[in-house]
Amino acid sequence: MTFSICSVHAFLCLVLLHAVHVGGAIFESQAPHRELKAYRPLQDCRGCNNLEDAHASSAAALHYDPDLKDVNIVATYSDHYGHMRLGRVKMGDLSSSWVLENQVSGKKKGSQLVIARDSFQNNTRMEDTASHSTTNQSDETDNQFPHVEFANPAKLKRQILRQERRGQRTLELIQQQKETDEQMQEAAIEKSTNFENSVIGTYSIWRRDYESPNADAILKLMRDQIIMAKAYANIAKSKNVTNLYAFLMQQYGENQRVIGKATSDADLPSSALDQAKAMGHALSLAKDELYDCHELAKKFRAMLQSTERNVDGLKKKGTFLIQLAAKTFPKPLHCLSLQLAADYFILGFNKEDAVKEDVSRKKFEDPSLYHYAIFSDNVLATSVVVNSTVLNAKEPQKHVFHIVTDKLNFAAMKMWFRISAPADATIQVENINDFKWLNSSYCSVLRQLESARLKEYYFKANHPSSISAGADNLKYRNPKYLSMLNHLRFYLPEVYPKLDKILFLDDDIVVQKDLAPLWGVDMQGKVNGAVETCKESFHRFDKYLNFSNPKISENFDAGACGWAFGMNMFDLKEWRKRNITGIYHYWQDMNEDRTLWKLGSLPPGLITFYNLTYAMERSWHVLGLGYDPALNQTAIENAAVVHYNGNYKPWLGLAFAKYKAYWSKYVEYDNPYLRRCNINE
Repeated sequence: MTFSICSVHAFLCLVLLHAVHVGGAIFESQAPHRELKAYRPLQDCRGCNNLEDAHASSAAALHYDPDLKDVNIVATYSDHYGHMRLGRVKMGDLSSSWVLENQVSGKKKGSQLVIARDSFQNNTRMEDTASHSTTNQSDETDNQFPHVEFANPAKLKRQILRQERRGQRTLELIQQQKETDEQMQEAAIEKSTNFENSVIGTYSIWRRDYESPNADAILKLMRDQIIMAKAYANIAKSKNVTNLYAFLMQQYGENQRVIGKATSDADLPSSALDQAKAMGHALSLAKDELYDCHELAKKFRAMLQSTERNVDGLKKKGTFLIQLAAKTFPKPLHCLSLQLAADYFILGFNKEDAVKEDVSRKKFEDPSLYHYAIFSDNVLATSVVVNSTVLNAKEPQKHVFHIVTDKLNFAAMKMWFRISAPADATIQVENINDFKWLNSSYCSVLRQLESARLKEYYFKANHPSSISAGADNLKYRNPKYLSMLNHLRFYLPEVYPKLDKILFLDDDIVVQKDLAPLWGVDMQGKVNGAVETCKESFHRFDKYLNFSNPKISENFDAGACGWAFGMNMFDLKEWRKRNITGIYHYWQDMNEDRTLWKLGSLPPGLITFYNLTYAMERSWHVLGLGYDPALNQTAIENAAVVHYNGNYKPWLGLAFAKYKAYWSKYVEYDNPYLRRCNINE
């Protein structure tokens, strides 16, 4: 809008103003009058701070000078049709939001600003400079007519806050980028420290497979071509396109011959690329003549299903072979047993040992000594358990080992510990067949093993749960489940009636620390001291027992934590008091049809010692060296006992190489019997 201020006194002063006043209140003839002294300037307003002096000087001129109140203001504006319009209003009728300011220092009349304060309080957009002078105005006119300038403090404040937020956000992004860079550097450093720089196989910098990251691109191409050739050959055969079928099968055979046992492009012969091109030409011909998307998809689907069946079959065979390798007695160990047994009888040691055992009888029954029970038919494994225990004991003369084996290995076990017994320790070797009280009329397991149903389960190949039906029951066909050595642990008070405490050890463990402190552990009235094996949802009772059976679900907690045999401290006094063997017999009779649990000694152990097991510190017994290749190395080295439970026993070729050293260092490889049977490190 254009405002003209005309004086009615002796001189006339014209001021050309450009301003925008939202709301159009200046054109009302009856605009309300407010005293300027009632106006309070805005706080924290940059545009207002510079106007304080002008407010003071112009307030009197505007509202207290009677001459100025009669000044007319002519407003020139354009309506919404674009036509020019004129409006008139007196200075005195303006609201107090309009203020005259002296823009120029000095008392020069006519050089004044008109500022609309109401516009500051409205959320409207205003131009910072409202001086839109016409091009034909001279410099003299500009000096005579002031410019109307509007300062919007709310807008300025928003701009300042926006700039501050942008600056703060910029700093945050810079900090995040810095933290990300530091994390990437730390990850790269950690990865470089754990990087295994040893390369399996022959390494040569001149090999072609190190020239590019796609070292096996040709090999992959040729394998894909074989798949396509098989699909097109089947289609050609079904459509009686014999020539193309023969050509595809010829190229298929050539690709197979060229690939051979190659694992990368570097292993391929020089003719591989030419053969790939020839196969590509054959496939192009087949595509031109036989391509049918639906038919090809059917062939691929059939090939996929056939491959899946083959993979499943190979998995079952692999599982069976692993079980077979794990449970079959290795030839060198069989040789060791035969050599020891033959020499035992040839040298006549069987008569001498009968007299020697009578002398050591007192130690065998002395409850003040540290007694161990080992039930095994493996001579070499038992020797490692005894050697590792004695070598790590502080007082080896106080340690007594009770070894029970079967009739087949009794002579070999006696011979070994006669010639290779560790110094100071006392060793007793017994034959399980000499326990006349252990018969089918007393022992539930023996009675079940003699049943026709169980014999059929183990020895009939056409049984529904045979190996051919799947790998689920392979584990439970282990011959050890037919041996009473595996169940003798539930008859410890009968085997050792004079002892109060005994430490049971499996033959696949290695002792790394003195175990004497275990006899001082307060088991708080419990019978079995063992290390718990549950981790989150693993190795709990529902893993071993059939909780769909009400006999199990009503008596036991499915989430109860499991534990492991292998290193167990048994309080035989509490055992006798609570009749633990009777509890074991009761549940074994209930499971005659194997509906409560599968075969094995751990499930009945969990039931028999339910709420009677004392949880020992985990460092006493670390398990998993026979099946888990990712165990914590520090935990293994700090453990008192490490356990090779699983299929990968340390005396087998299946064993994990990184765990085998803990076992092999206690093997006497220089023993003449071991050398004779080719048992090497």
